[in-house]
Amino acid sequence: MVDNNHNSDEPLVIGITMGEPLGIGPEIIVKALYDPLLRRCAKFIIFGMDEFLEYAADIVEIEPYWGRCQHEKISRDLPRNVVVADYDDYSVPNWAKGPSKAGGEASLRFCIDATEAAKAGIVDAIVTAPISKASWKQAEAEWPGHTELLAALCKSPQKAMMFVAGPLKIALATIHEALFELRNKFTIGCVYEPIDLLNTALQEYFGIKNPHIAVAALNPHAGEDGQFGDEEQRIISPAILIAQEMGVNCSGPYPADTLFVRAAAGEFDGVVAMYHDQGMIPVKLLAFKDAVNVTIGLPIIRTSPAHGTAFDIAGKGVADESSMKAAIKLAIEMAKTKRQKLECKSEATGK
Repeated sequence: MVDNNHNSDEPLVIGITMGEPLGIGPEIIVKALYDPLLRRCAKFIIFGMDEFLEYAADIVEIEPYWGRCQHEKISRDLPRNVVVADYDDYSVPNWAKGPSKAGGEASLRFCIDATEAAKAGIVDAIVTAPISKASWKQAEAEWPGHTELLAALCKSPQKAMMFVAGPLKIALATIHEALFELRNKFTIGCVYEPIDLLNTALQEYFGIKNPHIAVAALNPHAGEDGQFGDEEQRIISPAILIAQEMGVNCSGPYPADTLFVRAAAGEFDGVVAMYHDQGMIPVKLLAFKDAVNVTIGLPIIRTSPAHGTAFDIAGKGVADESSMKAAIKLAIEMAKTKRQKLECKSEATGK
C-alpha cells in the first residue's frame, strides 16, 4: 500500500531504475542528473549498479556526483541528493553488446525493487530507463516488459500507456498488436478503459478538473457512416457513450488525420488513439527527443523515456538524455500535483 503521509515541506524522492546495464540507461541517467537545477527539485535513488554508472560518467567526462549505499538499506533519509542503491551482488559482463540473461536478471531486479519502494512510500515516483525485452526473456521473467510487471506487482487490473509529447497527451487503446490482428481484439472495453484511465490521470496528476478527451476513429474519415468499416458505430461510439454516462467529458470518434492537429492546438486536453502507430507518429513527430511514456491506471507514478536501449550506441558517450530528463521532470510534477491534492483532501476532511 502506498504511504502518502509525508510532510509537504519534505523533499520528493524519485526512484530511477538503471534499466539494461549494457544499454544507454547508465549514460542518460548520469547526463540527466548532472544538471544542478534538476537535482534541486527532488532527491533521487538510482536502482542500479555503481560500476556501470561510474563507467558512463568516465566516458562523458563527468565527475561522479552521487553517493552509494547497499540496495537493501534504502530509505527516504538520504545522505546526499543522489544516491545509488548499488546491486554489486549482480555481475553483468561488460564485453557483451546486446541482450543477455545477466542483464535481464539485473534490470528485472531494479524494477521490482523500485516498484516495491514506491508502494511502500519510500519513493514518490519511479522513472524507468529502457530495458531489453529480449534480456528479460532470457532471464525467464514472468512479464514481457515494464507495463505488465508494474500492473502485476500493483495488482492493477486496468492499465494503459500514455505519452506526453509537447502539447499532446495521448493514451493508446491497443498497444503491441499486429495491425491485421487488431480486428480480433478490438472491443468496446478496450476503447472505454483508456478513456476512463486518461480522464482520471489528467485530473489527479495534471490538475485538470474536467478534461475534454477526444477519441480517434479507427477508419479513414471515421468510417463515413459505415462505408469504410463499421468499428466506429459498433465499438468506438458505444464506448464513448458509456464514458459520457459515467461523467467523462469526451467526444468523437474524430478522423485521425485532423484530430492531432486540433489537439496540438489546444482544443482537447487528451486524446485516445486506437492503435500504436496512430498515436506514436504524432508523438515522435512533435517531440522525438523528449517524449515521455507514462503508465496510467496504477496506484504509483511511473514515467519513462519514449525510446529503447540503443545497444548500437551504448558506451560511446553520444546518447541523448533529453527524454530521460523530461521523464524525470514529469515524474516530479506529477508527484507534486498528487501530494497537493492529497493535502487538500486531508484539510477538507480534517484528517
